Amino acid sequence: MSLLKTKLLSQIPDLKERVRNLGKNHGSKVVSEVTVEAILGGMRGIRSLICDTSEVGLDTGLIIRGIPILELTDKLPEDILWLMLTGELPTEAESKDLQADLQKRTDIPDYIWAMLKEFPKDAHPMNMLSGLVSALGNESKFKNEYFKGLKKDLYWDYTLEDSLDLIARIPVIAAAIYRVRFNKGDIIKADPSLDWGANFAHMLGVETEVESWYKLMRMYMVVHCDHESGNVSALTAHVVGSALSDVYFSLSAGLAGLAGPLHGLANQECLKFIIDTLDHFGKVPTDDELKAYAKDRLDRGLVIPGYGHAVLRVTDPRFTASIEYGRKLIPNDDRFVMVEKLFKIVPQLLIEQGKAKDPWPNVDAATGALLYHYGIKEFEYYTVIFSVSRALGICSQLVLSRAMGEPITRPKSVTTDWLEKAANKQ
Repeated sequence: MSLLKTKLLSQIPDLKERVRNLGKNHGSKVVSEVTVEAILGGMRGIRSLICDTSEVGLDTGLIIRGIPILELTDKLPEDILWLMLTGELPTEAESKDLQADLQKRTDIPDYIWAMLKEFPKDAHPMNMLSGLVSALGNESKFKNEYFKGLKKDLYWDYTLEDSLDLIARIPVIAAAIYRVRFNKGDIIKADPSLDWGANFAHMLGVETEVESWYKLMRMYMVVHCDHESGNVSALTAHVVGSALSDVYFSLSAGLAGLAGPLHGLANQECLKFIIDTLDHFGKVPTDDELKAYAKDRLDRGLVIPGYGHAVLRVTDPRFTASIEYGRKLIPNDDRFVMVEKLFKIVPQLLIEQGKAKDPWPNVDAATGALLYHYGIKEFEYYTVIFSVSRALGICSQLVLSRAMGEPITRPKSVTTDWLEKAANKQ
């Protein structure tokens, strides 16, 4: 038995007991309120989900199991997976055991490679990834055991097995999509000597500045791994998983949400703005030129991509991690120089014009420029990289949800007429 499963076996009875006691002793207590504004605003701010893997504070940003994300950026993604599942960072022996376990699970069934070849040449990479992840469900251990008569107490066990299989395989599939879809040459095999994040970077085929490229990919995988359970991708995956769909169905559904322009496409929009601005000036503009350009854009009712966040009221610490990386390794790259200039100019401009409650940058304002520097210039692919990272959090959340015995998600809906009547009574 793996060290990870052994650890979870020791923790899950206590987790179940905590959940039972909450329901038994405090089931009728109110922890949030639902206003008309919240209903009309996409359920924003309604406390109605459990997520132990991470939390996002208005003034703190992402915290993984009580640890701020900026304290974790030098860790391996596998260590963060262990942390999300167990609440503890692994020892060196535990980390190596998990790495070895994942490396044993990287084989891809032949039918996945056959499917990959059949996609249209202009298929969107996210359609390809979501489709192939869903197809991998044929390998689901949870599904096979469930239809044999799996006890509820073991749902989490086989969900963990599926999750580890999928987390091991998704970088292999995602890298193959990049090689095939963008005519980069032969598919590159996984290197068993590399850790999970570096292996993904290796399989993409970047051949220059390799060590710093590996370092970037590890950091990227860590900072994008999770963001509570109320964002579109995590919530969608949770709802699908709550019906006891396997992790392949659940993650595939979550990826469909991640592909939306208001969710996972943000980093490519930010980079496109930076490149368009450089093209407009034919150089890196001066601060005064950039401020005038940004002000004109705001005056015309347009946004500055990457500034403002649906939740945070501070600079996204994931942006801070990304910009610190850029300062160390690519300080003179024109696109990164633009990231720094915009950070210096745009928040103050937004404050002056009253354009945003939160004028600070989110993570997407920086990451695209970093990927572009290392030769990943195909904007359509950026969300696939995001997806590989987010699989860590989505799968971890599903394992813990099964361990807690969470029921199917089924909120009550109302008609507009009912809402108007209820509001008028108040």
